[in-house]
This record gives sequence, C-alpha cells and structure tokens, in this order.
Amino acid sequence: MGEVRTSESGLPIEPLYGPQDLESWEPAEKLGEPGAYPYTRGVYRSMYTGRPWTMRQYAGFGTAAESNARYRQLIAHGTTGLSVAFDLPTQMGHDSDAAIAHGEVGKVGVAIDSIEDMRVLFDSIPLDRVSTSMTINAPAALLLLLYQLVAEEQGVGADQLTGTIQNDVLKEYIARGTYIFPPKPSLRLVADIFQYCRAEIPKWNTISISGYHMAEAGASPAQEIAFTLADGIEYVRTAVAAGMDVDDFAPRLSFFFVARTTLLEEVAKFRAARRIWARVMREEFGAVNPKSMMLRFHTQTAGVQLTAQQPEVNLVRVAVQGLAAVLGGTQSLHTNSFDEAIALPTDKSARLALRTQQVLAYETDVTATVDPFAGSYVVEKMTDDVETAAVELMAKIQDLGGAVAAIERGFQKDEIERNAYRIALETDSGERVVVGVNRYQLDEEEPYEPLRVDPAIEAQQAERLARLRARRDQSAVDEALTALQKAAQGADNLLYPMKDALRARATVGEVCNALREIWGTYVPGDTY
Repeated sequence: MGEVRTSESGLPIEPLYGPQDLESWEPAEKLGEPGAYPYTRGVYRSMYTGRPWTMRQYAGFGTAAESNARYRQLIAHGTTGLSVAFDLPTQMGHDSDAAIAHGEVGKVGVAIDSIEDMRVLFDSIPLDRVSTSMTINAPAALLLLLYQLVAEEQGVGADQLTGTIQNDVLKEYIARGTYIFPPKPSLRLVADIFQYCRAEIPKWNTISISGYHMAEAGASPAQEIAFTLADGIEYVRTAVAAGMDVDDFAPRLSFFFVARTTLLEEVAKFRAARRIWARVMREEFGAVNPKSMMLRFHTQTAGVQLTAQQPEVNLVRVAVQGLAAVLGGTQSLHTNSFDEAIALPTDKSARLALRTQQVLAYETDVTATVDPFAGSYVVEKMTDDVETAAVELMAKIQDLGGAVAAIERGFQKDEIERNAYRIALETDSGERVVVGVNRYQLDEEEPYEPLRVDPAIEAQQAERLARLRARRDQSAVDEALTALQKAAQGADNLLYPMKDALRARATVGEVCNALREIWGTYVPGDTY
C-alpha cells in the first residue's frame, strides 16, 4: 500500500478507505436526503437534474463602456449571470480623480464613480432578466442603490431584481484590506442592507459571505470554511441584535468559496460546510424556515493556483476545479480564464472559460444524478475530517469572543499566514508539485500578448466627474450628504438617505467621505 499523503488542510489521506472508516456512522444524521436537513447532499432535492448551476462569469475592467461590451458578449455566448469586478478606488470608496486613486483607475475592475457610470455599465442589459453579482464590500450599499436607480430608469421594479452583493466586510479585515470604516459601523451598514432589501428588493441576496479571498491568501479548506462560517455567525448575531427575526433575513444569505485542484477534499469541504451551517442555524439561532438553514454558495476556481508559466495548462486546472465545484453542489460558478496569471482575460480566453462550464453541464454525466459521491468511503470520511477541523477552529474563535474580537486579535490572519508559509515551503522543496513551475518546466516560454488597460482611462474618468459636478445641483447634493451624516449619527436606516444622495448625483467618493467624517477609518491593531 502507498504512503499516507496529506491534504490541503494538513489532514491525512489514507491510500485506501473502506467500511471500517465509517463505523458508528449514522447516515440519516450525517446525510439526510438532498434538499433536506442537514443538506450534506445538496440544498435542493433535484439539484442539476432539474437545471444546471448559474454560469456567472466575473468581469469588469477599464471604463463602464468597455465592461458593458464584455458583458454583452458573455450574454451572447450563453452566460446566465453577470458578476461585476470593480477597480480598487471604487472598492475603497474613492473617486477616480482622488489623489489616492492615481495609477489604479480601471486596473483590476471597472471604475464606477456615479449613477452615470452605472447607467453606462448596464446599458441595453435587461435587469429584470439578468442576475447580477457585485463583488463589493465596504461601499456595497452604494453600488446596490446605484443598480436599483438604473433599474428604475429602465422601468424595472426593485421586486424584479435578482442578484447578490458581496457585502462581506469582515473578511476584508482578515484577508483583503479593502475596508473603510471600523467594524462596528461596518456591521451596522450590513444590518441596514438586510432590512432595506427585505422591504425594497426582496429577491436580492444581501450578502455573500466569502472564504474565497481567505483561500487565495493561503487558508486551507478547513480554515476557509471555519473562518467564513464564523463571520456568518457574526452577521446573524448583528442582525438579530438589531431586532430582526432570523427567518426574515437568513434565507437571503449566501456564501462564496474557492474550488482548488484537490478535487476530493474540495467536494468534502462543500458538503461539510452545508452540514455545519444547517446545525448552527437550527441549534444556535432557532431558525425554523428550511431556507434559513440552507448554505447556498457561489464558487470561483482558484486564481492563486494558476501559473504564468505554460498558461495553457491552466485550462486543465480550471476544468478540474470547476468539476470539483459541481460535484460539491455549487449554486453558481465562475471559471477563471487561463491567462489571468498574466493579465486581464482576453475575449477569447473569457469565452473558453465559459465553454468549460458548458462542457461540464452538457457533455458530461455529472448533472444526471444528485450528489454523485454520496456513500463514497473516502469522501464521507474526508467530509467528517474537514468538519471536525473546521468546528475546532470555530470553537477557538468563539473562545476569543467571536469573529470581530478574533479579527482584532489577528487570530485568523495569523492562522492563514502560517498555512500559506507551509504551502510555500512544500512548493519550494518540490514536495508539492506544480506542473510547469517546479517540475516539467520549459527551457523557454512561448510569447503571449495579454490584454492591457489604457492608462488614459484615469484622465477620462476625471473629465466625466468634472462634467458631472458642473451640471448637477450642488446645493441638493450638499443637503443630501448632510442628511446622511445626521442619520449616521443616529439609528435610522442609512440606505434611504444614501439613495437620495446618489439620485442627486453625489459620487461614491463623496458619500464615503461624508461617512468617514462621522465614523473615521479602520486602523489595524496589534496581532494575535
């Protein structure tokens, strides 16, 4: 028999599994049926036998007009959901003409400064028929409201809008750093969004609690789900403390995970996450509505595992990662383009990424049956192992006082960095094989011409902002921003005065600056 390997979570993978590995195992308690508690086998009874997952391609770069053209191409090629990438200044609540934005406008996503940009971004895209996900966190409320305002201009009612805002600011403190305000007011904004959407945009998923970025920073699968679910618990506690009933908002919660090339552990991870969340929602929060206990999630294939060396090999990696997400029961999927380790995807590479999903959905037989790995000795044992490791980490976070307290101590960040260092050492030593990087290299790489963002975009956005400010009613903007600051000092829901300010054509940066004056900005403290 071969040697015992170690999983991405540092757990042993035995060369052979059998019935003895599932002794004292209660299938009814651990598995249930698809679409039934504890949802190990999937959140819907029919899963992909009814219809495939949403094929949601993540895109956005340069100007709103350029991104709009890419969206229309993706829709024409069969994408069933859009996913918007915003540039760094937008993510941080700065306008394109702010000094701090210099050199970053339009680079890692689309620049959105005002309702005029959002109008261009979704020009000729029917918002009553397209589901849109927006990867935005600290200023999530603003981008959602801009989307709603553009929909109103199209004649589309808010009750017809479907999609998701990421709105997961806690993981920004852990793994990404695009936070603006301290945790307490940030959590208040999250709760205000929950309440606003329940009243105004009832089909919208109000948060996508994200482990993806933690995984990209180096978190293991067990850490990814542990830290993500701990953040989810913090959001639920915040909403309940604000006076909401758990079953009024929990059905609109969603999650966002990575899919790595280690297919078996990834399938186990997704199944374990569903089971843990169902138990937490029922036992800790007393949820009664089955939808409150369902962990519905979006998946993106692992960008951090893509290589600039021999980039075409990434096509194989993405196919395996996408298959892991599908076998794990994802509700929507983005497959990365093979050239993303080099630059922004070209039209051709973005189309190939979408075609990868379409092959999985329509040319394989994985959509013919629900939860194909159920009962597999190895997957069931690995599901138990990942669950046990994740629950232990969640208990440590609870002992520290919950996710926010642990973040302030630097616990999650420290754990992720330790795991990332382990992975780096294994790669450097050759113990962990990365094809084309530390084994099977080429003497000389083939030339590749990437897509590049025009640096003139920054000046163009600044000109658009100057025209906007010259044409708008400045007194109306000032009045709306003053009303927002007054609400921020009180307890009213902030999305209503925010919407008034945006309708008056206040910019994203101006609204965020108004709140910075009241709340300040977050400065990380000492680590754990």
